[in-house]
Amino acid sequence: SSNADGDRNIYLLSAAIYGEARGEPYVGQVAVGAVILNRVKHASFPNTIAGVVYQPGAFDAVKDGQINLNPDETAKKAARDALNGWDPTNGAIYYWNPATATSKWIWSVPITSRIGKHVFGKK
Repeated sequence: SSNADGDRNIYLLSAAIYGEARGEPYVGQVAVGAVILNRVKHASFPNTIAGVVYQPGAFDAVKDGQINLNPDETAKKAARDALNGWDPTNGAIYYWNPATATSKWIWSVPITSRIGKHVFGKK
């Protein structure tokens, strides 16, 4: 049912937020959710939350298994806020942590915002 799909999407989005951004300020957790949703809407990315989250190499939380941790209430609330349209990133489809980014390419992405430890951008 669509309700079950909606619940699954909220859970998966919150798990991705938790795995990628727990410990970030709340707005930074919403921002990670917004990037995932912006990718869903973007022609260059898969068109489902699961497709985007599990796209090979896209998210460290999938690579290192943190996607399987149980998201906390903050991450779930951030997922709902992102699904309801809050996008603190100004339409970003990428984010990275300048302290740990290993891809030189990512620095070619124009920056749209900086929130907590993450930088957000879009090409």
